[in-house]
Amino acid sequence: MLANKEYKDSGVSWLGNIPALWNIVKTKRHFQNEKRVAGKYANQYERLALTMNGVIKRDKEDAEGLQPESFEGYQVLEQNQLVFKLIDLENVKTSRVGLSPYTGIVSPAYIILHNDQQDNRFYYYYYMNMYYQEIFNYLGGEGVRSALNAKDLLETPIPDISLKQQKVIADYLDKECAKIDSLVEKQRSIIEKLKEYKKSVITEAVTRGLDPAAPMKDSGIEWIGKIPAHWEIRRIKTLGEYRNGLTYNPENMVGEEGTLVLRSSNVQNGKLVFEDNIFVNSEIPDQLFVRKGDIIICSRNGSRELVGKNAVVKEDLHASFGAFMMVFRSRYPEYMSYILNSAIFNYYLSSFFTSTINQLTGSNFGNMRIVFCPDKKEQDEIIEYLDHKCEAIDEVIEKREKLIGLLIEYKKSLIYECVTGKKGVA
Repeated sequence: MLANKEYKDSGVSWLGNIPALWNIVKTKRHFQNEKRVAGKYANQYERLALTMNGVIKRDKEDAEGLQPESFEGYQVLEQNQLVFKLIDLENVKTSRVGLSPYTGIVSPAYIILHNDQQDNRFYYYYYMNMYYQEIFNYLGGEGVRSALNAKDLLETPIPDISLKQQKVIADYLDKECAKIDSLVEKQRSIIEKLKEYKKSVITEAVTRGLDPAAPMKDSGIEWIGKIPAHWEIRRIKTLGEYRNGLTYNPENMVGEEGTLVLRSSNVQNGKLVFEDNIFVNSEIPDQLFVRKGDIIICSRNGSRELVGKNAVVKEDLHASFGAFMMVFRSRYPEYMSYILNSAIFNYYLSSFFTSTINQLTGSNFGNMRIVFCPDKKEQDEIIEYLDHKCEAIDEVIEKREKLIGLLIEYKKSLIYECVTGKKGVA
């Protein structure tokens, strides 16, 4: 397709101008929705799931998330069909769009669109543009819709262009997006290595100290090995107190006039953030208010890699903490925070999880045996050393994360430009 020099108003605010030779029609012109329930044939199909990374195969024995009693109510999704999750639209992150590379069964809550075309890649990119712009979340009236059904989706406007044009645009986007995705994955791989390096630096400092010539002794714990001779093996419960957080009901949730409740989303990269806040009007006991110097820990989460993430409360806050969080109060908050971000803590966490429960209980936490430096002056030296080292590593990570953000925004912009015809593709 040659670069378009003549444009017209699409009549759709979020599409803007389109090539003069393009037309806008309703989705139902090119797609149908007929739910095909697997029924007694469910066992003949693989189980599929729609994720942030597209349609994937999922084991029927996988217990993560909601597990149906039977898959007979699941619907059949075939290769090259579009699939959507358009429920709970108040939460932007829960909506999904996918083009299935497989044939299998998926949740009956999904919407499947099909046609007789052999290649729906262009429309996949088009709907991904809608997803990126959060169009689904605001379709159909004032404010945010709680959900869109198949009828709503079939009414959405889409470009009506030739199959040849669709293929040219899709081929171009496949190629360019693959390049961007490769760059993003490279940066993510580097970030993971930096995080592992950071953890190793912390672990070395809190298990070996900073003096390579210090006399050593056997810790008595095989996987820890030798520790400085004057250091101790202590249980966490001897170094502070801990408690679980506030239980509240949805009806207790109010506006900012209530009390802030810190949750897992408020702990990001070892720091407290306040971008996804919940406030409640519950009566809260004094001991469930956070204090400066508290270490707030995610103690339960559907995603096991999030259990254990923590941050030190470094300022006075009028806030409580949720039931899936734990607070640890110690005379040594900065030092203990580094221990909780070392491989020691990760070792214990992995031993507490089961196939169905990702939880750190107070008993498990309190009975963890850790390496502890009893010398406050030496603690301060380790803290100063780690503050400097970790800050330098974090700066590099932050630069890489910003680059990822720029690449992702470029990808979104490129898709928008192509599926609306604003960028000519030869």
